[in-house]
Amino acid sequence: MRNLKNLLVAAGIIAGAVAMAVFLVSLAPEPVSRDLPHRDPFVTTVSAISETDTIVVHAAGTVRPSAEIALAPQVGGRIDWVDPAFQSGGHFLKGQRLFQIEQETYEYLLREAEATLAERQAELLQAEEEAGIARFEYEQYVVRQSNPESVADASPLVLREPQLRAAQAALDRDMARVADARQDLSRTRVISPFDGFVREESVEVGKYVSPGEPVAQLIATESAEVVAPLSGAEAALIPGLWALRPGDADESVAARVIAEYGAARYAWQGYVDRAEGSLDEQSRTIDLIIRVPDPFSAELTLDSTSVPVDPPPLLVGMFVEIEIQGRAAGKHFRVRRAALQPGNEVWAVNRGGTLSIVPVRILQRSKDEVFVTGSLEHGQPLVTGGIQFAVEGMTVHTDTAGAQ
Repeated sequence: MRNLKNLLVAAGIIAGAVAMAVFLVSLAPEPVSRDLPHRDPFVTTVSAISETDTIVVHAAGTVRPSAEIALAPQVGGRIDWVDPAFQSGGHFLKGQRLFQIEQETYEYLLREAEATLAERQAELLQAEEEAGIARFEYEQYVVRQSNPESVADASPLVLREPQLRAAQAALDRDMARVADARQDLSRTRVISPFDGFVREESVEVGKYVSPGEPVAQLIATESAEVVAPLSGAEAALIPGLWALRPGDADESVAARVIAEYGAARYAWQGYVDRAEGSLDEQSRTIDLIIRVPDPFSAELTLDSTSVPVDPPPLLVGMFVEIEIQGRAAGKHFRVRRAALQPGNEVWAVNRGGTLSIVPVRILQRSKDEVFVTGSLEHGQPLVTGGIQFAVEGMTVHTDTAGAQ
């Protein structure tokens, strides 16, 4: 009986536990059902924007002077005066006297040449007088003859014509010597051939200089040039490039030169002056020459947010950005640079979510965008991220059609 009783108690305990478990399970919340994740890869996109406007060609280059010369005196001597501004970094104006060579020797040579010239003038007058007397005497001789027609023509020596020509030649020679001496005296004053500044110099009072010996390096500031290398595709966007002639001041192709100075950005207005006639052997690019007529006239750019300082000149050697007004390239597309894939192609998403690999031709690159031609549509999504490689026709998933 005891065993039966114990068995009944154990069975009751087990039944109660089972009932309690069933009750607790019935109180648990229903599990949340979730859809399986999308099997197609998720990509981020931007839109291809169709345009027909002119393209601004972006480039970069280095400023160089429009003219740079090695200054050398044309006469020799000891320097006895130097302009205080004639030193490295000093500015000067066209026609300004830079330094002067001692003039005493050249003044003496001029006076000596003028004295000799006075003697030659007297000799010429004497020769003219003697030639006139000789001709008069000959004419009187002819008149006294009984048959004047039988008298032979007078010899040039009789008329003193060679002596007259010799006196005239001597006068011309000494007049040239006076002009040379006067010019040498003027050359003791060394003047600047243009507005500019001194890059370097080796001129001191008391120093002896020789004719043709370079004593300074001068840089013109009347204008400046920027050398901008362009690819063939970029150069093709410059209207009338190969018809431009250096020095014609043809400003039909406008250009804007931009440089940072301090924490601000400044711009100078210029134009495309010409293109070099050969490709660079290493980079295979075409060097475009941008001329800036007034390198001292800088304007603060609109995108400069810092406090402006005194505008700088366009300094030689400065690295600058260039914006050139290009030609209209017909229908093309403007896309973000992130959409351009290696091999000059883009991955376009079609309406069905399939991917197309579209080769493109690059017209121009800018900092954030690229201008291309190819088989695209306006507003078509282009892949910028999410996949490392693409296969033609593969299906992708996007949350939007992609907007710039």
